[in-house]
Amino acid sequence: MTTQKLKVMIAGGGTGGHVYPAIAIADAIKKQVPQAEILFVGAEGKLEMEKVPMAGYRIEGLPVVGFQRKLTWKNLLFPFKLMASMIKARQIAKAFQPDVAVGVGGYASGPAVRAAAGMGVPAVLQEQNAFPGVTNKMLAASAKKICVAYDGMERFFPKEKLVLTGNPVRTAFFEGLKEKRAEALAHFGLDPQKQTVFIFGGSLGARTLNESMMEGAGLIGKNSQVQWIWQTGRFYEATALQSETAKLPNVKAQAFIDRMDLAYAAADVIIGRAGALSIAELCLVGKPAVLVPSPNVAEDHQTKNALALVEKNAAKMVSDAAAREELLNTVFDLLGNESERQLLAANIAKLAKPRAAEEIAEVVLSLAKAQAQA
Repeated sequence: MTTQKLKVMIAGGGTGGHVYPAIAIADAIKKQVPQAEILFVGAEGKLEMEKVPMAGYRIEGLPVVGFQRKLTWKNLLFPFKLMASMIKARQIAKAFQPDVAVGVGGYASGPAVRAAAGMGVPAVLQEQNAFPGVTNKMLAASAKKICVAYDGMERFFPKEKLVLTGNPVRTAFFEGLKEKRAEALAHFGLDPQKQTVFIFGGSLGARTLNESMMEGAGLIGKNSQVQWIWQTGRFYEATALQSETAKLPNVKAQAFIDRMDLAYAAADVIIGRAGALSIAELCLVGKPAVLVPSPNVAEDHQTKNALALVEKNAAKMVSDAAAREELLNTVFDLLGNESERQLLAANIAKLAKPRAAEEIAEVVLSLAKAQAQA
């Protein structure tokens, strides 16, 4: 292999938390080796089958599905689809002949990385969370290197394989936020003399965050010196935007915010879930955050992500179960404590990894080089 003919297979997906880091890694590899050929392997019908071609990359789909933790007839199909996926993954790997395989987690990552590793191809895993997913734990023995975003991952993986890189996000998106503050306040029609809270739960929304806002109309209205940017999410748009809270003069409620950079720039405090990519973005933003981990995720990994920051005094956490009663009071207390806000902001900024994608790409390229010289 020469660097001009570098071939990299990137496998995994299922959710944005797997898909977007995978695309960022591919972009970083292409930036360093423009002639590199990259093939994605995903799960049929999942997000990656749409987003990867939109990013300009080729993708092959596997019929793999996840094993349902509840009793369902769909689990009867699981072994057959897994076997079919393993056979197709071997065919894909044999035809493509990758120099390195990268697994980012998700259903397709297992069969694809295992197939490549079985051919003697060096494998790199990228684990986004503080508590690793089942697929990456199963693949760890096959991997040469495992790129992680949190300290202490030797509890789950061999220490000698670990590389602390952080999670790849759109770093350019977060540059110059301080300089954008005036533009941001004007964009949302906010008062420069008031403190601003930005609350969001992703593009579809988060029920607990929205209910906390809707049930807190009295408290939010009473504290009119604090203004809110509230992204309700499209799933909760109809209910949330008709609520008393949304009609308050100090609340700017929208179903979806396309200028997230301006929302971050305007905010003094940010409230959100604790997905791996959200946390990576918050570290780059470097502002005090209150995290409300979603309970509806595998292995409760969002709580573990949040606790990794709380333990470093880099964020506050309110459990999903307690949010309706405690979230708003926690935020108002934080707004009244400037020294704590400064401390949280300084500590979360220390955890930022702006070169995550580039560093993962460097790991991939070093393995390709070592393989070529072997």
